[in-house]
Amino acid sequence: MKATWWRRSSSRASEAPPSATTSTTARREAIGTATDLWEAYEKGAFGVEHPRPWLGWVLLLEDCKGSTGTVGVDEPHFPVFPEFKGSSYAKRYELILRKLVLKKLFDGSSLLMSTAKAGPRGGYAEPAVDLSMKKFLAGLAGHVRTYKASL
Repeated sequence: MKATWWRRSSSRASEAPPSATTSTTARREAIGTATDLWEAYEKGAFGVEHPRPWLGWVLLLEDCKGSTGTVGVDEPHFPVFPEFKGSSYAKRYELILRKLVLKKLFDGSSLLMSTAKAGPRGGYAEPAVDLSMKKFLAGLAGHVRTYKASL
């Protein structure tokens, strides 16, 4: 089975077996997207009269053995942080999504998981309450309300 994650910024889906490379690519893309957007905003690319954008990241991961099973770690040069030892790729995605918000690169993030069978029918699970779609959409809705109130 393959873990699947969708990258909205490039308007295409990417399917790849879960691996350190896939996980690293997702992290780099998220950080790069946010960094580029905030730099453009600071330089007035959206106009000086426009309010601060709301930036979110939603990650959809296939719920399969490859994404939920324990991933080994290699420590040839320095120790791996304890939270990564014995964790799955799904858990590692949870950690990075939380960190993206904590570091204020994103205003909200959500992790959804779905099996290959349930996904096409709209079935999904939210493995972490703090990364739920409801919380993500509530943050976006709050931003929209604030913007509308300023008009």
